[in-house]
Parts: sequence; C-alpha cells; structure tokens
Amino acid sequence: MAQRIVILGGHGKVARLLIPKLKTAGFDVDAVIRNPDQGAEIETIGGHPVVLDMETASVDAFAKVFTGAAAIVFSAGAGGGNPSRTRAVDFEAATRTMDAAKQAGVKRYIMVSYARAADHYKELAEDNSFYPYAKAKHDADKYLRQSNLDYTIVGPGLLTLEPATCKLQLADARGQVDGDWPDNKKVTSRDNTAEVIAYLLRHNTAIRQTVNFFDGDTALDQALAGLSS
Repeated sequence: MAQRIVILGGHGKVARLLIPKLKTAGFDVDAVIRNPDQGAEIETIGGHPVVLDMETASVDAFAKVFTGAAAIVFSAGAGGGNPSRTRAVDFEAATRTMDAAKQAGVKRYIMVSYARAADHYKELAEDNSFYPYAKAKHDADKYLRQSNLDYTIVGPGLLTLEPATCKLQLADARGQVDGDWPDNKKVTSRDNTAEVIAYLLRHNTAIRQTVNFFDGDTALDQALAGLSS
C-alpha cells in the first residue's frame, strides 16, 4: 500500500503543483479543501479531496484525517487582507494541525513558510499590512520547532508562477545569502517549491531543519543532497 501524504491547503497553487509530483513518486495524496466544488479538480490531478474547514476544525477533526498518514504538508494560508483571519489560519489552525499530528502518531511534518520568517516581523511596524502574516508565520514556525515532530520548515522567496528549473540557491536560517539580505527581486517559483517538498518526502531528509532557498543555479538534487536525514 502506498504511503499517504495529507496536504493542508490542498487547492493552493503550490499544492496543485505538488500533488502530481507526489503521485508520480508513488504516494497517495489527500488534499484538504474547504470548498467541495474544488474536489473535481483535485481528483483530475491525482489527489483525493477531503473537505474540512481548517479555520474551525478541532484538533480531533484534524487527527481523524491524519491517522495512518506518512506525512503532513501545511501549505495553507489565509491569503492576507484580514489580520484576524490570517492569525486564525496561519497560526491558530497551523498549531492545531501540529497537535493533531502528534495525537495521530504522524511524526513527519512539512511547513511551507517563507525565507525571512525567522525574524522579519521585528523589522515591520505593527500597522504594516504584512505584519500579521509575518508574525503568524514566525509564531507557527517557532511552535513547530518546539514540538517533537520530525519537521522541515520550507522557506521560499517571493513566489512566482514560473515553471520549475530544479535549480536553487540555498539561504541561511534567516533567509540570508553570504551574510546579506538578498534584494527584493530574489524569487522562488512555486513549481520549484513543490519540487523541493517532493524531494524532502522522497528522501525523508532535512529532519528538524529549516530549508530556505531561492531560484538559483545549483541543481536541486545537488543543493539538497548535503542535508542530513
């Protein structure tokens, strides 16, 4: 029986790129969605839709979905624009899924964050429109690091819709390259992000690590091969 991966935010752009990659790698994929109308599209790309409102779902409800899975991928987000909903999804729901993974006995957990999440919020005024997201992602990542899960935090740069090049530039834990912040043109394609997640799941590597990266010139396999399992 194929190992099952549960993707939270299953209709998001990264998730819809990731699902067929995981299917090709031999995984079964459950995609958690809020809108049942999205189910047909999920099935078309090889996933199994699971309808659940993450914003209100309890730990028990998440655990029921997670039981028996090999890994959880959190690729959900409120989408910005509403600070309270951003907090509700990107932090509160996220931490409930971590607690649920523990309850369900699923150790492997991949969080899609962003490259500067470690301390970006400290540089932003609280009335900055990006502050609620930056703070929620920082706090969720911190909660995950304090858990006993076999997590990997995946931190891409500014996301684009470009096709995967499967070439990366790794950044450090703060999202810096060679001790400096990259310029604001430092981007990561969503397709490359999906390729990284698929690699991490196939190789079960980068356990309890943060992997920050941008589109670059180093072959993905080569860039990630040095990560410890």
